[in-house]
Amino acid sequence: MKKNNEPRFYILIAKPILYIFVKFFIRPKIIGLDKIPKKGRIVLAGNHTNNLDSVMLVGIIPRVIHFMAKDSLYKGIKKILFSNMGIIPVNRKIHDKNSLYKAIELLNEDKVIGIFPEGTINRTNNIILPFKIGAVKMAHDTNSQIIPFTIKGKYFSSNLKIEFLDPIKIKDENDLTQENKRLENIIINNLGGE
Repeated sequence: MKKNNEPRFYILIAKPILYIFVKFFIRPKIIGLDKIPKKGRIVLAGNHTNNLDSVMLVGIIPRVIHFMAKDSLYKGIKKILFSNMGIIPVNRKIHDKNSLYKAIELLNEDKVIGIFPEGTINRTNNIILPFKIGAVKMAHDTNSQIIPFTIKGKYFSSNLKIEFLDPIKIKDENDLTQENKRLENIIINNLGGE
């Protein structure tokens, strides 16, 4: 059974504020926004460059995004804010199946899950960090399409760009590791890597 409830704080307060912040201060070049369907279950998966990546996505995408995020965001006063944003806390010290189950539950309600498969901000000289398999696993388990995206450039500069790529579906249900590599390669190729 599908539920239509979404976090009211996200819709009524956070989304309008972040929309204005992104439009007038971050000002990214946006490519391919029309590739995101207006309804239905999707997994947004892309590279992670900055703490502002989630803020930018919320400001750009009309739908509510339920981000997978480190559980340290749920400590202290931040817990009130982030629990009202529909964020799914992830314990990165363990293989956190509870967060995966929650994401799958939301996808089965035709929601949007946002995930950075690198698992953390890439502060290396590599194009991306190796992808964790969560995005592919949840897409497989819920028959969801994945919308890959890439973020290039620096924040608060004229060269910041976010591009949403063609949706993909899991092709090889018997080899999710290979499917994860395929997703990783799509992102690398769009970022200009080999």
